[in-house]
Amino acid sequence: QSAHRAGLRSFIRYGWRWSWRVAAFVTIFNTVSTGLSVYRNKTTIGNFASAGAFTGALFRMHLGLQGLAGGFMFGTAFGIPAGGLLMMMQKLAGETLQEKRNRERRELYEQKLAEWQSRLSVTEILGETESNTQEGQETEGARE
Repeated sequence: QSAHRAGLRSFIRYGWRWSWRVAAFVTIFNTVSTGLSVYRNKTTIGNFASAGAFTGALFRMHLGLQGLAGGFMFGTAFGIPAGGLLMMMQKLAGETLQEKRNRERRELYEQKLAEWQSRLSVTEILGETESNTQEGQETEGARE
């Protein structure tokens, strides 16, 4: 029982040490890969490789130039399969993020276009009503 408690304590202690590092690594990786995808308007393996290289180099920068190069290589080596896995899962889902983004953008455009056309038709109807009212007033003035 004491061995179990000691194992649990060390798991909590070292788990906390690694959990925030993993969370920071994943956050930076996803931010960089998403930023590249949005900037380039396409999702490629290169985005994930670049994000892994940047994140790995950032986390090993404190070890000097060798650590920077090692982190760069390590990040690239793990970014490529991670990106491939994510892209494969998107394909299996039936719609990639790029296709979804384009579809949502097109739907929003069509919705705004329909709204604009409906407002324009209301403006035309009001203009016709106003001109009919003015013509009616002119004919009444001519009768008098």
